[in-house]
Amino acid sequence: MDHTRWSVWLKVAVLFLIATQMRTDALVIEASGPQTVQKAEGESVNLACKYTSGAGDTGDLDIEWSNVSPDPTQKDNLILSYTVTETHYYNTALSKRLNFSTDPRNGDASITILELRDSDKGTYQCKVKKAPGADMRKVTLDVQTPPSSPKCWVEGAEEKGASVSLRCKSSKGSIPLSYVWKRETGGAMPTTATQDAVTGELLIKNHTDSNTGTYMCEVKNNVGTGQCRYVLHAYDPTNKVGVIVGAVIGALLLLLLLLFLIWLLICCCHKKRYQKEAANEIREDVAAPESRPPSRQSSRQSSAVGYRTHHGVQYTSVSRQQSSVNGSRSIHRAGSEAASTAGNRVASLEYDHQYGYAV
Repeated sequence: MDHTRWSVWLKVAVLFLIATQMRTDALVIEASGPQTVQKAEGESVNLACKYTSGAGDTGDLDIEWSNVSPDPTQKDNLILSYTVTETHYYNTALSKRLNFSTDPRNGDASITILELRDSDKGTYQCKVKKAPGADMRKVTLDVQTPPSSPKCWVEGAEEKGASVSLRCKSSKGSIPLSYVWKRETGGAMPTTATQDAVTGELLIKNHTDSNTGTYMCEVKNNVGTGQCRYVLHAYDPTNKVGVIVGAVIGALLLLLLLLFLIWLLICCCHKKRYQKEAANEIREDVAAPESRPPSRQSSRQSSAVGYRTHHGVQYTSVSRQQSSVNGSRSIHRAGSEAASTAGNRVASLEYDHQYGYAV
């Protein structure tokens, strides 16, 4: 019974040694280099993929680099391949920035990507085949943006006895960003100062002359750093009572000016209204145009027509003769002679230039 058991264990050991030997002789990709590589935008990166082929791997060399899709249901994107002696590119955005680091036939299928962009981040897979051996390796590329030069400023009036807040902020950069304040001139950091590495604030309480000097803020992340500086001063407190009084006086002056402008506007409106009413009254007082005086002929004719003669009664007509007669009057009797005499006087009318007709 014991002899049979030892025989079985011996066979298992032999098979294990044979399998181990066969695995050692097969193609293997070395696990050299980190599984995750962090680089800054604009830099270059080398994605390692060194391999060792076994004695029995006599087939053609076939190398493939792919960008692994984050969705497992989607197919990976092939970006570079090497078959026998030919290199093929499949990504136009990477074709000018991607290449093998060395000759892939010498056991190194590593690639180099130049001028990294944010779109280059992702997981890449290297697959090497040389029949009957084959192996693969994945490496993750994290492209980050270095912090931009931060801006330093102060919040507060830098007055003695008050709290002063020094602020530091970078507008660009991959998180996490870390801020650190350091004092460059004037001595050590004030004992009343506290700083926040996340927000970039340096708060100094009970500000005094001993806190003045140059302060430097440094911001950094995994791929870069940035700096800015601020010169801190200490000023005497302002007279707040005077400021308040000045503000009140200014407000009152502004109110008086506004009331004066309103008064001027009202006066102008009343003046225009008075002028308009006065103009209307003048038009009502104007005399009507003088009517034309009646002509002597029409007056005489109306007089002649207006009198009614009676049978058996004699009438006398009095008329003014021309200037050549020297003002003498002629008395004519009988109604028929008076009518004929009035008709003969029509030709003696004179033209009046004032009224524009004969009178």
